[in-house]
Amino acid sequence: MNRVRDAMIPEPQTLEASASAQEAGTHLVQPDVRAVYVCDQGRFAGVLTRKTLVAQVVAAGRDPRATTVGEIAEPPNWTIDPELPLDEAFRKLEEWDAERVPVVDDGALVGVLSRSVLRRRLAEDEPPAELDAVEL
Repeated sequence: MNRVRDAMIPEPQTLEASASAQEAGTHLVQPDVRAVYVCDQGRFAGVLTRKTLVAQVVAAGRDPRATTVGEIAEPPNWTIDPELPLDEAFRKLEEWDAERVPVVDDGALVGVLSRSVLRRRLAEDEPPAELDAVEL
């Protein structure tokens, strides 16, 4: 049976907790980057999004060069284990209405599970439907 580890996006973009909010901003301005994952000495510490950056730094009038991502990263709502079966992981993402969930193994971020990637992966694993014989 396939596990989360088999469908996750490995090695997501991370920053150390000591990195500046300005550095996070340079990643978040890229159109394909929705979030930066924050680690503190190898341990997963939280998630930083554009919304968080604007609210916690820009709107709050903080200096982005002096504010660390560790200070403003939000703890994730959910994480998922890399050994969880894919069908169970899909049910959880549906239940949580989550598009992406960090995959954490013993406190370390090892990947990100995307609902859309997981949906495609599960569809590929389904056996083809048998066609009924058509009489002419």
